[in-house]
Amino acid sequence: MSGRRPRLVRCCAMNPSSPPTSVHTSVLPAEVMSFLDVKPGMRVVDGTLGGGGHTRLLADAVGPAGLVIAIDRDPAAIERGARELAGRPVRFAQANYCDLPEVLDALAIDTVDRVLLDVGLSSDQLADDARGFSFDSDGPLDLRFDPTEGEPAWRIVNRMRPESLADIIHEFGEERFSRRIARRIAAVREQTPIRSARDLARVVCSAVPRQTPPPRIHPATRTFQALRIAVNQELKSLRIALERIPTRLAPGGRLVVISFHSLEDRLVKEAFRNRQVWENLTRSPVEAGIEEVQRNPRSRSAKLRAAQATAT
Repeated sequence: MSGRRPRLVRCCAMNPSSPPTSVHTSVLPAEVMSFLDVKPGMRVVDGTLGGGGHTRLLADAVGPAGLVIAIDRDPAAIERGARELAGRPVRFAQANYCDLPEVLDALAIDTVDRVLLDVGLSSDQLADDARGFSFDSDGPLDLRFDPTEGEPAWRIVNRMRPESLADIIHEFGEERFSRRIARRIAAVREQTPIRSARDLARVVCSAVPRQTPPPRIHPATRTFQALRIAVNQELKSLRIALERIPTRLAPGGRLVVISFHSLEDRLVKEAFRNRQVWENLTRSPVEAGIEEVQRNPRSRSAKLRAAQATAT
Protein backbone atom coordinates (compact mmCIF):
# COMPACT_ATOMS: atom_id res chain seq x y z
CA MET A 1 0.00 0.00 0.00
CA SER A 2 1.20 3.51 -0.77
CA GLY A 3 -0.35 5.02 2.35
CA ARG A 4 -1.93 7.88 0.37
CA ARG A 5 -5.67 8.38 0.33
CA PRO A 6 -7.14 8.10 -3.20
CA ARG A 7 -8.55 11.30 -4.67
CA LEU A 8 -11.77 10.74 -6.61
CA VAL A 9 -12.26 13.07 -9.58
CA ARG A 10 -15.37 13.87 -11.59
CA CYS A 11 -15.42 14.75 -15.28
CA CYS A 12 -14.20 18.29 -15.85
CA ALA A 13 -14.46 20.97 -18.50
CA MET A 14 -11.60 22.51 -20.48
CA ASN A 15 -9.69 25.33 -18.84
CA PRO A 16 -6.61 27.26 -20.08
CA SER A 17 -4.23 25.28 -17.86
CA SER A 18 -5.63 21.85 -18.74
CA PRO A 19 -3.15 19.25 -20.04
CA PRO A 20 -3.08 19.04 -23.85
CA THR A 21 -4.84 16.29 -25.77
CA SER A 22 -3.16 12.90 -25.33
CA VAL A 23 -0.55 11.83 -27.88
CA HIS A 24 -0.28 8.37 -26.37
CA THR A 25 -1.13 5.25 -28.40
CA SER A 26 -2.27 2.30 -26.32
CA VAL A 27 -0.48 -0.98 -26.99
CA LEU A 28 -2.07 -4.34 -27.79
CA PRO A 29 -5.66 -2.99 -27.75
CA ALA A 30 -7.22 -5.95 -29.57
CA GLU A 31 -5.39 -8.45 -27.38
CA VAL A 32 -6.41 -6.60 -24.22
CA MET A 33 -10.08 -6.69 -25.14
CA SER A 34 -9.88 -10.33 -26.21
CA PHE A 35 -8.36 -11.56 -22.95
CA LEU A 36 -10.49 -9.35 -20.72
CA ASP A 37 -13.67 -10.45 -22.52
CA VAL A 38 -15.66 -7.51 -21.14
CA LYS A 39 -19.46 -7.79 -21.18
CA PRO A 40 -22.08 -5.03 -20.92
CA GLY A 41 -22.87 -4.11 -17.32
CA MET A 42 -19.51 -5.23 -15.90
CA ARG A 43 -17.43 -3.25 -13.42
CA VAL A 44 -13.89 -2.90 -14.75
CA VAL A 45 -10.74 -1.24 -13.42
CA ASP A 46 -8.11 0.38 -15.64
CA GLY A 47 -5.32 0.73 -13.10
CA THR A 48 -3.15 2.82 -15.41
CA LEU A 49 -5.27 5.40 -17.22
CA GLY A 50 -2.38 7.02 -19.12
CA GLY A 51 -3.66 8.48 -22.39
CA GLY A 52 -7.08 6.89 -21.91
CA GLY A 53 -7.07 4.65 -24.98
CA HIS A 54 -7.73 1.40 -23.12
CA THR A 55 -10.21 3.16 -20.82
CA ARG A 56 -12.22 4.35 -23.81
CA LEU A 57 -12.45 0.81 -25.21
CA LEU A 58 -13.48 -0.58 -21.82
CA ALA A 59 -16.13 2.10 -21.32
CA ASP A 60 -17.65 1.37 -24.71
CA ALA A 61 -17.67 -2.35 -23.89
CA VAL A 62 -19.38 -2.09 -20.48
CA GLY A 63 -21.99 0.35 -21.80
CA PRO A 64 -24.22 2.66 -19.76
CA ALA A 65 -25.14 -0.11 -17.33
CA GLY A 66 -21.51 -0.80 -16.44
CA LEU A 67 -18.69 1.15 -14.87
CA VAL A 68 -14.98 1.68 -15.50
CA ILE A 69 -12.81 2.87 -12.62
CA ALA A 70 -9.79 4.65 -14.10
CA ILE A 71 -6.77 5.04 -11.80
CA ASP A 72 -3.51 6.89 -12.33
CA ARG A 73 -0.84 8.42 -10.11
CA ASP A 74 -0.30 11.26 -12.56
CA PRO A 75 -2.67 14.19 -11.88
CA ALA A 76 -2.26 15.40 -15.48
CA ALA A 77 -3.49 12.03 -16.80
CA ILE A 78 -6.50 12.13 -14.48
CA GLU A 79 -7.46 15.68 -15.48
CA ARG A 80 -7.05 14.95 -19.19
CA GLY A 81 -9.00 11.68 -18.95
CA ALA A 82 -11.83 13.26 -16.97
CA ARG A 83 -12.15 15.89 -19.71
CA GLU A 84 -11.74 13.69 -22.78
CA LEU A 85 -13.90 10.80 -21.55
CA ALA A 86 -16.75 12.95 -20.24
CA GLY A 87 -20.14 11.36 -20.83
CA ARG A 88 -18.85 7.81 -20.59
CA PRO A 89 -19.45 5.48 -17.60
CA VAL A 90 -16.07 6.21 -15.99
CA ARG A 91 -15.04 7.26 -12.48
CA PHE A 92 -11.53 8.61 -11.98
CA ALA A 93 -9.20 8.26 -9.02
CA GLN A 94 -5.74 9.73 -8.57
CA ALA A 95 -4.05 6.89 -6.74
CA ASN A 96 -1.48 4.14 -7.01
CA TYR A 97 -2.97 1.00 -8.55
CA CYS A 98 -1.69 -0.97 -5.56
CA ASP A 99 -4.29 0.99 -3.56
CA LEU A 100 -7.16 -0.54 -5.56
CA PRO A 101 -8.97 -1.80 -2.40
CA GLU A 102 -8.97 1.72 -0.95
CA VAL A 103 -10.27 3.17 -4.23
CA LEU A 104 -13.10 0.64 -4.31
CA ASP A 105 -13.93 1.31 -0.67
CA ALA A 106 -14.20 5.04 -1.44
CA LEU A 107 -16.68 4.17 -4.21
CA ALA A 108 -18.57 1.69 -2.00
CA ILE A 109 -17.76 -1.15 -4.40
CA ASP A 110 -17.01 -4.63 -3.07
CA THR A 111 -15.65 -6.50 -6.10
CA VAL A 112 -14.99 -5.89 -9.79
CA ASP A 113 -15.13 -8.19 -12.81
CA ARG A 114 -11.99 -7.20 -14.69
CA VAL A 115 -8.70 -5.38 -14.00
CA LEU A 116 -6.17 -4.06 -16.51
CA LEU A 117 -2.67 -2.83 -15.68
CA ASP A 118 -0.48 -1.28 -18.39
CA VAL A 119 2.61 -0.52 -16.34
CA GLY A 120 4.67 1.24 -18.99
CA LEU A 121 5.58 4.90 -19.41
CA SER A 122 3.08 7.09 -21.24
CA SER A 123 4.01 9.02 -24.38
CA ASP A 124 2.31 12.03 -22.77
CA GLN A 125 4.83 11.89 -19.93
CA LEU A 126 7.70 11.62 -22.41
CA ALA A 127 6.37 14.65 -24.28
CA ASP A 128 6.18 16.82 -21.14
CA ASP A 129 9.50 18.68 -21.04
CA ALA A 130 8.96 19.65 -17.41
CA ARG A 131 8.99 16.03 -16.20
CA GLY A 132 12.41 14.92 -17.43
CA PHE A 133 11.36 11.55 -18.86
CA SER A 134 12.87 12.25 -22.29
CA PHE A 135 16.64 12.19 -22.83
CA ASP A 136 16.37 15.47 -24.77
CA SER A 137 14.48 17.31 -22.05
CA ASP A 138 16.01 20.48 -20.63
CA GLY A 139 13.47 20.40 -17.81
CA PRO A 140 14.34 19.13 -14.36
CA LEU A 141 15.22 15.45 -14.02
CA ASP A 142 12.09 14.64 -12.02
CA LEU A 143 10.82 11.22 -13.25
CA ARG A 144 7.99 11.09 -10.71
CA PHE A 145 4.55 9.95 -11.89
CA ASP A 146 3.01 12.09 -9.14
CA PRO A 147 5.06 15.31 -8.89
CA THR A 148 3.78 15.88 -5.33
CA GLU A 149 4.99 12.56 -3.95
CA GLY A 150 8.50 11.35 -3.13
CA GLU A 151 11.90 12.65 -4.15
CA PRO A 152 12.77 13.85 -7.68
CA ALA A 153 15.48 11.91 -9.48
CA TRP A 154 17.88 14.85 -9.69
CA ARG A 155 18.19 14.87 -5.91
CA ILE A 156 19.01 11.17 -5.82
CA VAL A 157 21.58 11.57 -8.59
CA ASN A 158 23.31 14.43 -6.77
CA ARG A 159 23.28 13.12 -3.19
CA MET A 160 23.61 9.34 -3.30
CA ARG A 161 26.91 7.57 -2.75
CA PRO A 162 28.33 6.18 -6.02
CA GLU A 163 28.14 2.60 -4.72
CA SER A 164 24.44 2.92 -3.88
CA LEU A 165 23.70 4.67 -7.16
CA ALA A 166 25.47 1.90 -9.07
CA ASP A 167 23.39 -0.69 -7.21
CA ILE A 168 20.16 1.01 -8.30
CA ILE A 169 21.29 1.28 -11.93
CA HIS A 170 22.36 -2.37 -11.96
CA GLU A 171 19.35 -3.83 -10.12
CA PHE A 172 16.55 -1.87 -11.76
CA GLY A 173 18.16 -1.11 -15.10
CA GLU A 174 20.15 -4.33 -15.58
CA GLU A 175 22.93 -2.07 -16.84
CA ARG A 176 26.32 -3.81 -17.14
CA PHE A 177 28.21 -0.51 -17.05
CA SER A 178 26.50 0.63 -13.83
CA ARG A 179 29.76 1.12 -11.87
CA ARG A 180 31.33 3.22 -14.62
CA ILE A 181 28.19 5.31 -14.96
CA ALA A 182 27.93 5.93 -11.21
CA ARG A 183 31.59 6.94 -10.96
CA ARG A 184 31.20 9.32 -13.88
CA ILE A 185 28.09 10.87 -12.30
CA ALA A 186 29.98 11.37 -9.04
CA ALA A 187 32.89 13.04 -10.84
CA VAL A 188 30.67 15.40 -12.84
CA ARG A 189 28.48 16.48 -9.94
CA GLU A 190 31.55 17.58 -7.99
CA GLN A 191 32.00 20.30 -10.60
CA THR A 192 28.34 21.15 -11.21
CA PRO A 193 25.04 19.56 -10.10
CA ILE A 194 23.20 17.36 -12.61
CA ARG A 195 19.79 18.97 -12.97
CA SER A 196 18.18 18.10 -16.30
CA ALA A 197 17.45 14.90 -18.19
CA ARG A 198 19.72 16.07 -21.00
CA ASP A 199 22.55 16.63 -18.50
CA LEU A 200 22.26 13.09 -17.17
CA ALA A 201 21.98 11.57 -20.65
CA ARG A 202 25.22 13.27 -21.69
CA VAL A 203 27.00 12.02 -18.56
CA VAL A 204 25.85 8.45 -19.15
CA CYS A 205 26.86 8.55 -22.82
CA SER A 206 30.33 9.75 -21.82
CA ALA A 207 30.68 6.80 -19.43
CA VAL A 208 29.45 4.00 -21.69
CA PRO A 209 31.97 2.60 -24.21
CA ARG A 210 31.15 3.15 -27.86
CA GLN A 211 29.85 -0.01 -29.49
CA THR A 212 30.02 -1.24 -33.07
CA PRO A 213 27.43 -1.59 -34.42
CA PRO A 214 25.57 1.04 -32.32
CA PRO A 215 23.11 -0.44 -29.78
CA ARG A 216 19.41 -0.57 -30.65
CA ILE A 217 18.49 1.58 -27.66
CA HIS A 218 19.89 4.88 -26.41
CA PRO A 219 22.88 4.34 -24.07
CA ALA A 220 21.04 6.11 -21.22
CA THR A 221 17.85 4.03 -21.50
CA ARG A 222 18.64 1.57 -18.72
CA THR A 223 19.91 4.26 -16.35
CA PHE A 224 16.76 6.35 -16.80
CA GLN A 225 14.63 3.22 -16.37
CA ALA A 226 16.41 2.35 -13.14
CA LEU A 227 16.02 5.83 -11.66
CA ARG A 228 12.37 6.02 -12.68
CA ILE A 229 11.64 2.64 -11.06
CA ALA A 230 13.47 3.68 -7.90
CA VAL A 231 11.81 7.10 -7.64
CA ASN A 232 8.30 5.70 -8.12
CA GLN A 233 8.87 2.37 -6.32
CA GLU A 234 7.33 0.71 -9.36
CA LEU A 235 8.31 -2.89 -8.64
CA LYS A 236 7.07 -2.60 -5.07
CA SER A 237 3.76 -1.20 -6.31
CA LEU A 238 3.36 -4.02 -8.84
CA ARG A 239 4.24 -6.68 -6.26
CA ILE A 240 1.68 -5.31 -3.78
CA ALA A 241 -0.97 -4.96 -6.49
CA LEU A 242 -0.56 -8.59 -7.59
CA GLU A 243 -1.11 -9.66 -3.99
CA ARG A 244 -4.11 -7.41 -3.33
CA ILE A 245 -6.08 -7.48 -6.59
CA PRO A 246 -7.35 -11.06 -6.12
CA THR A 247 -9.04 -10.01 -2.86
CA ARG A 248 -11.31 -7.61 -4.79
CA LEU A 249 -11.77 -9.58 -8.00
CA ALA A 250 -15.00 -11.52 -8.35
CA PRO A 251 -14.70 -15.30 -8.84
CA GLY A 252 -14.02 -15.88 -12.51
CA GLY A 253 -12.82 -12.30 -12.87
CA ARG A 254 -9.81 -11.57 -15.03
CA LEU A 255 -6.57 -9.63 -14.70
CA VAL A 256 -4.49 -8.52 -17.69
CA VAL A 257 -1.05 -7.00 -17.17
CA ILE A 258 1.11 -5.37 -19.84
CA SER A 259 4.75 -4.92 -18.84
CA PHE A 260 7.71 -3.45 -20.69
CA HIS A 261 10.81 -5.01 -19.19
CA SER A 262 11.91 -8.30 -17.70
CA LEU A 263 11.77 -7.26 -14.04
CA GLU A 264 8.05 -6.50 -14.25
CA ASP A 265 7.25 -9.48 -16.45
CA ARG A 266 9.02 -11.78 -14.01
CA LEU A 267 6.80 -10.61 -11.14
CA VAL A 268 3.63 -11.15 -13.17
CA LYS A 269 4.74 -14.57 -14.41
CA GLU A 270 5.53 -15.70 -10.87
CA ALA A 271 2.21 -14.43 -9.47
CA PHE A 272 0.17 -16.21 -12.14
CA ARG A 273 1.85 -19.51 -11.27
CA ASN A 274 -0.18 -19.65 -8.04
CA ARG A 275 -2.89 -22.10 -9.05
CA GLN A 276 -4.81 -21.56 -5.82
CA VAL A 277 -5.44 -17.99 -6.93
CA TRP A 278 -5.15 -17.92 -10.73
CA GLU A 279 -5.89 -19.93 -13.83
CA ASN A 280 -3.16 -18.76 -16.19
CA LEU A 281 -4.55 -17.83 -19.62
CA THR A 282 -1.18 -17.11 -21.27
CA ARG A 283 1.54 -19.75 -21.02
CA SER A 284 3.96 -17.32 -22.68
CA PRO A 285 3.62 -13.53 -22.97
CA VAL A 286 1.63 -12.12 -25.88
CA GLU A 287 3.61 -9.61 -27.95
CA ALA A 288 2.72 -7.07 -30.61
CA GLY A 289 2.65 -8.14 -34.23
CA ILE A 290 4.75 -6.65 -37.01
CA GLU A 291 2.04 -4.24 -38.16
CA GLU A 292 1.50 -2.80 -34.68
CA VAL A 293 5.24 -2.39 -34.08
CA GLN A 294 5.56 -0.51 -37.36
CA ARG A 295 2.62 1.69 -36.42
CA ASN A 296 3.64 2.12 -32.77
CA PRO A 297 7.34 1.32 -32.12
CA ARG A 298 6.75 1.59 -28.36
CA SER A 299 4.80 -1.68 -28.52
CA ARG A 300 7.97 -3.60 -29.45
CA SER A 301 8.85 -4.33 -25.84
CA ALA A 302 5.30 -4.89 -24.55
CA LYS A 303 4.46 -8.25 -22.99
CA LEU A 304 0.90 -9.16 -22.05
CA ARG A 305 -0.05 -11.84 -19.55
CA ALA A 306 -3.58 -12.73 -18.47
CA ALA A 307 -5.16 -14.85 -15.75
CA GLN A 308 -8.58 -15.69 -14.41
CA ALA A 309 -9.41 -15.76 -10.72
CA THR A 310 -10.24 -19.22 -9.43
CA ALA A 311 -13.76 -19.68 -8.12
CA THR A 312 -13.31 -20.18 -4.36
